[in-house]
Parts: sequence; structure tokens; C-alpha cells
Amino acid sequence: MSHALQRHRLGLRLAWQQAVNDPVREPRNRLATLPLLRAWQARRLADSFRDFLANPRMRPAAEFFLTDLYGERDFSGRDRDVARVLPLMARLLPDTLLVAATDAIELAVLSHAFDLRMAGALAARPRPAAAITVEDYAAAYRAAGCPRLRRHQIELILGVGWTLDAVVKKHGVYKLLRASRLPAKAAGLSELQGFLERGFSAFDALGGAGEFLEAIGHREREVSRRLFAGEPHPSGAGPSPTRGRGTGGSRARSGP
Repeated sequence: MSHALQRHRLGLRLAWQQAVNDPVREPRNRLATLPLLRAWQARRLADSFRDFLANPRMRPAAEFFLTDLYGERDFSGRDRDVARVLPLMARLLPDTLLVAATDAIELAVLSHAFDLRMAGALAARPRPAAAITVEDYAAAYRAAGCPRLRRHQIELILGVGWTLDAVVKKHGVYKLLRASRLPAKAAGLSELQGFLERGFSAFDALGGAGEFLEAIGHREREVSRRLFAGEPHPSGAGPSPTRGRGTGGSRARSGP
């Protein structure tokens, strides 16, 4: 993909990010079930990542996924940073980092869109403010539908990881990131800078992302399949203990 096309792709996803988070254009952003859903998912995911967090080599990457790609974190600050610095960033950053930023924003947009659909389904329950059960979550997941987009969501999750894994192998990238730390802070771009630095450091510590990303991919796809199939106990579909590699589920916000 050419640099100009990659820059266009990034700008388009930033426009999507602004539209999907606008409470005027998208009133479901005001639903009381939205924060309930995100809190539930964050607890469930942290539990399903227990094995990664217990592994010293994988822990930094697992924490990066939990704080920067998954969970309750508001990514709008990071994405506003990207929008403000887009012309400069597109000229200075290596293509691999531009791809990572673009895919992370697309992931955040798609995950938020699924959150909104699921929050709407949860709001239609007889008791909308009630605690979310595994059964509630599974029903809302199926109501949100779009299995092809769910698969694309999984590929985006893995794509960000593989891109960061490629970045750490490029000579001089970390020096470039460190050199931009003070200018980024002065320009008010700390969110974006932090995201890139945390991702680089986490995947550098992995020393090869294959095992970590393959495990996540297996879990994501299996849990999504079980949820869409309506199986009574989709492994990892709720905040219950997960044991053993490949038994848990992970998602980007309202992913599987």
C-alpha cells in the first residue's frame, strides 16, 4: 500500500471515529447500559488473560492489550492526537507505525459500534439496569449480529499485534520514538506517544509474538463461534475463571 493511500485510510478512520462517538449523531452513546457493558467485559477479559499475565515474558504485551486495545479505556484522546498531527505524522513515521495507528483506530471504531448495538439490546431487557449475566451478554452478542465484521474485528486485533512485532525488528525505530517524546508532550500529543511507546516496549519484551497472538486468535474465533451458535456455556463468555491455553475468550470491548 502506498504512503498516500495509507494516509487516506487513516484520515477516513478518524472521520469514522468522530461520527460513532458523537452523542448527537449517535444517541446510543448516552445509554446507561453502555458503561455497564464495558465494565462487565473488562472484568471478564482480565480474568481470561490470567495465564498471559502470569507469564513474565507475555505480561507486558497482555497489559498493553488490556489497557490500549481492550477494556474500558476511552481512546478518543489518542485518536484526537492522531487527527491533529496527521500531516506531520504521515511524513515522519515509518509506514509500519502508521499501519499500527490506523488499525488501532479502526479497531476502536468497530468495537465501539458493536458496543452501541449490544448496549441497545441490553437496554431492551425488562430490567435494563440489572446486572449483566452471561446469558444477557450472549443474547446481546447475537442481536448485534454481523459475523463477518466480528471476524474482521479479530483480524484487526491480531493485525495490530503483528505490525508492532514487525516494528520492533526495525533498526532505529525506538530511537525515533524516544526522540519524539518531548516534542510530543510539548505539542499535547502524549496519548499518541504513550500508545506507540507502550506497544513497542511490550512487543520488544515478547521476543517474538507468534505464540501470544496465535493463542489470542484461537480464543477469539472459538468464543465467537460458540456465541453465534447459541451454545449454553460459551467458554470465556463471562467473568468466570478460565483454565488452560485455548479455553478462555478475549475481545476488543464487545468482541467475542
